[in-house]
Amino acid sequence: QVQLQESGGGLVQAGDSLRLSCAASGRALSRYNMAWFRQAPGKEREFVAAIKWNGGRTDYANSVKGRFTISRDNAKNTVYLQMNSLKPGDAAVYYCGAKEGTKYYSGDGAVDEYDYWGQGTQVTVSS
Repeated sequence: QVQLQESGGGLVQAGDSLRLSCAASGRALSRYNMAWFRQAPGKEREFVAAIKWNGGRTDYANSVKGRFTISRDNAKNTVYLQMNSLKPGDAAVYYCGAKEGTKYYSGDGAVDEYDYWGQGTQVTVSS
């Protein structure tokens, strides 16, 4: 079983950048397709970005396309989310999720497909 730990969140101003990290332990990250989701107060968890186990495919929510980049370094057992041009609407707790196996899921409907989750990291964006 894999354990996930997010880090890198914080308080920034609109227009700033942050890089989130999701460190995996317990099993090799290369076994998993990975994704980032976020959840704002009073809202459901929503899809942000996903990346296939070998980095060969990425997908993004329309709201972050062109501003966020998901990447992974399997040798370091870490997945990243580079967030540029942050907006107040990006404020949320960001979670990374792991899905073992060959099936790859993206989009808001994918939240139930991911098997393992970290504790989340808070991102706050002031206007």
